[in-house]
Amino acid sequence: MEDYDVTCWGCGLHLLLPSHAPVFKCGWCGALTNQNAGKRECKYFWLRRLRDRCFVCILLMFMLFVICGGVWAAFPVLFSISYFHGIFHSIITFILSVTTVYTFSSASFACAGTPPCVVWGSYPAVGKGALENYTFCQLCSKPKSPRSHHCRSCGMCILDMDHHCPFIGNCVGAANHRHFIALLISVVTSTFYISIMTMYVGWHIWPSITYEPFDHSYGYGIDFAMRAIREIIYGLLKSVVLLSPRGLVLVYLFVSSVSLGIGLSILLWQQLCFIYEGKTYLNHLNDGVGEKDCQNLVQFFGCPYSISIYLPHCSLSRFLPSFRKKTQRHKK
Repeated sequence: MEDYDVTCWGCGLHLLLPSHAPVFKCGWCGALTNQNAGKRECKYFWLRRLRDRCFVCILLMFMLFVICGGVWAAFPVLFSISYFHGIFHSIITFILSVTTVYTFSSASFACAGTPPCVVWGSYPAVGKGALENYTFCQLCSKPKSPRSHHCRSCGMCILDMDHHCPFIGNCVGAANHRHFIALLISVVTSTFYISIMTMYVGWHIWPSITYEPFDHSYGYGIDFAMRAIREIIYGLLKSVVLLSPRGLVLVYLFVSSVSLGIGLSILLWQQLCFIYEGKTYLNHLNDGVGEKDCQNLVQFFGCPYSISIYLPHCSLSRFLPSFRKKTQRHKK
């Protein structure tokens, strides 16, 4: 079998391979070359960008409606109950609104994370092992690090890409993953607050519920309980018709906040589990191996030091999993 000459894209050296191999690794720079990789056209790129922009605009309008509608529907009632109640909840609403809008803007409009710039293509400049396990992105025409993925919606490679979220119109990657988690925490907290507040205000403005008197001649069995529940639900539905526009807005805010809070709480828990395992969503789909360690969570949220330094003899440290092993998230 004849040897054949190939060129490594990473360092430009010519290699002689004993057999035809579609994928080979350079012995000098460590770059991976896939000779069968073609430049596939990214169809409907403009349509994906338009979809993302529409989602972002809809979400911004929804947040504006929730903030303004909640203030219009709830705060007159709160100030009528107590001036202190109105001031206190005004401060909480302002803090939650600013935090949600800020984290949403940071996750949406910030760069998700670009792969590190490395020297490639020239043998004297590329050192030994400088491009270990790097591949070449045919769409970007640039080197792609092992932890990078090309997003066809953004049209670029993203470092530590977790997923592309159309609701923020951006990828979730190394640069904005923390902002995305902060957004989820802020929204879940806000929806919990809205649901509690709408119930509290609705209790004060809800019309009186009228229902038929219960007939006790049939005893207090299951049939009586079912009839009682049916009458209460029927009376509640009749009272909804008598609600003012403020009451209808409160009902909508309660239903939307509860449903949105449940869904985003599940997403937040999933994201925190992936961070704890030292993986991203794409690594999870590709059966990536990560090291489960609470230190991953500590480092993700910006603490550069190990907790074990501060708890060398504390009994709490024995209940925490392996803080001494550090997991590198970004590898070139």
